[in-house]
Amino acid sequence: MEEIAFDADGLVPCVVQDARTGEVLTLAYMNEEALTRTRETGEVHFWSRSRGELWRKGETSGNVMRLRGLRYDCDEDALLALVDPAGPACHTGERTCFYRGEMELQVAEALPALERTIADRRADAPEGSYTAALLAEPGTLGDKLREEAEETARAAAEESDERLADEAADLLYHLTVLLASRELALADALEVLNGRRR
Repeated sequence: MEEIAFDADGLVPCVVQDARTGEVLTLAYMNEEALTRTRETGEVHFWSRSRGELWRKGETSGNVMRLRGLRYDCDEDALLALVDPAGPACHTGERTCFYRGEMELQVAEALPALERTIADRRADAPEGSYTAALLAEPGTLGDKLREEAEETARAAAEESDERLADEAADLLYHLTVLLASRELALADALEVLNGRRR
């Protein structure tokens, strides 16, 4: 990280991304000390431009960000911190600081949003919720997943691309519910996939 080009104020912007979901959580600034402390402690530190001081994310809220990796851009003047957040990233209590503006879900946000919805259904078990009903009877999830896999395979062999996409969505949904029933996430399976590339 010796190559990092700090600006005239000794700062570099740092985009913070959830390492498990890929979602952007916040943008903050680091000076050399914040970068050093982040690397030494494994917890993200920033330089507060408004207060003029170093601070550890989550120092008062408890919503620390454990560092999984640091990257820098081609111009060496911006950082990307990949983190495991312990709670909301935003001081408002929102999961991400980017919660305003055009909020229609993008493709890359679909699975993390689905996992949050499933977690809500698991916690609240609202009456009439299909997801809550599946989670209440985890023994049926394997059968349901087999059924969805067969329907996806049949659509691939005999039906339109649109039907295949529909069935694949059902398969992903039921797989995500099955994982949640075992207190696992899609990221757990993705980490296995990454491990197989080594």
